[in-house]
Amino acid sequence: MSDISASASPTALDAAPAVSLFDPISLRGVVVRNRLWVAPMCQYSVQQRDGVPTDWHLVHLGAMAAGGAGLIVTEATAVSPEGRISDRDTGIWTDEQAIAWSRIVQHLHGQGATAGIQLAHAGRKGSTWPAWGATRRGTVPAEQGGWPPLGPSAIAFPGYAEPVALDGAGIETVIADFVAAARRAVRAGFDVLELHAAHGYLLHQFLSPLSNERTDEFGGSLENRARLLLHVVEAVRAEVGETVPLLVRFSGTDYAPGGWTVEETASVAGWAAQAGADFFDVSSGGNITGVQIPLSPGYQVPLAQFVKETAGVMVSAVGLITTATQADRIVASGAADAVMLGREFLRDPHFALRAAAELGVQLDYWPGPYLRATWPEE
Repeated sequence: MSDISASASPTALDAAPAVSLFDPISLRGVVVRNRLWVAPMCQYSVQQRDGVPTDWHLVHLGAMAAGGAGLIVTEATAVSPEGRISDRDTGIWTDEQAIAWSRIVQHLHGQGATAGIQLAHAGRKGSTWPAWGATRRGTVPAEQGGWPPLGPSAIAFPGYAEPVALDGAGIETVIADFVAAARRAVRAGFDVLELHAAHGYLLHQFLSPLSNERTDEFGGSLENRARLLLHVVEAVRAEVGETVPLLVRFSGTDYAPGGWTVEETASVAGWAAQAGADFFDVSSGGNITGVQIPLSPGYQVPLAQFVKETAGVMVSAVGLITTATQADRIVASGAADAVMLGREFLRDPHFALRAAAELGVQLDYWPGPYLRATWPEE
C-alpha cells in the first residue's frame, strides 16, 4: 500500500488529477454538493430506549448540514431491536422510528445536504452498556434489560457475553431485517443507504476468521465468509431499485495475524460492487481487542487507497482527518473520492464552511442568517 496521509509530500500530491474537496460528486444520479462528509457517530442518546430519534439527533445532524457538509450519515441505526449496540441506539425497525427520521431528513435537505443512514446490526457486540451515561461496561444482563447477542459463531467479543450462533433461519431473518430497514429508510426520504460491515459488528464478524468459525456455506473460505454481506447487498438493491446509492463501510484490517486483511477487503468490495453497491467507506479495526493500531493523521487513508486502486471502486477515507489542507490533499491526490470526518465535525459543526474559507473556495450555500459571520477569505 502507498502512504498517502497528512504527512505526504505536496509535490507528490500536486501531480495527481485536479479534483477539489468542494467539487460535487454524483452517486447514481444523487449529486452531493462536496466531498467533505460526516461519518456515522453513535450518540447513545435515545433516553426512551425505543429506537426513535429525538430532537438531539435533529440538532446534532442539522448543525452539520447548516455547516456545509456534503453527505451526512446517521449513527449506526439498528435494523432490529437485538441489532442495537445499546438500548439507547436509534433504530429503523418500526414505522414510528421512520416517521421521526423523516423530520430530520427534511431538515437536512432544507440545508442543502444529502441525507444518508447507516443500517447496522451489532451482532456479538450488542446488548452492551452505552459508551456514556453508564458506570458499567460490557454486556447488559437480561434482568437489567439486556438481550442475547447474536453472532456467526459462539465466540465472545473479549469481555462480553458469548453470542448465540445464528442458524439458517436466523441468517434469513437478518437479511429480511436489513431489507425492511432499507425500505423504511427510503420512505423516510434518505438519499443514500450505508451497510455497516465494519468495527466488529455483525457483517464484519462474518467476514473475519477471528470471529467466524462456521463450517457451513457462511464460513471458511473468503467467498463463504462474504456470503451474508453479499446477500444483504443484493437483497437491499432489489428492494430499493436502481436509483438509491448504496455504500458499504468496511474495516480495512483487523490488525491481527489470521484476521481480516485489506487484500480481502478489496476482493469483497469488488464482489459487492457487482452485487449492487456503489461506494465504499474504509475504516479499520474493532473486531478484537489487544491490537496495535498505528494512530497518526490520516492513518487509514492507505487502506482506502488500496481498495480503490485494487478493486477499481469509489471510496472515502476516514480517521484523524482534521484540517482543510489535509482533507483537500487526500481528495486531490486521488487516494480517495471523498473524506469522512467525525470528531472534527463534533468540535466544529461548521467545519466545511471554515474549510472552504481556508482553501479560498467561494460557496453559494452559506446559510443566510450566518452570512455576517463569513471569514475574511470568503
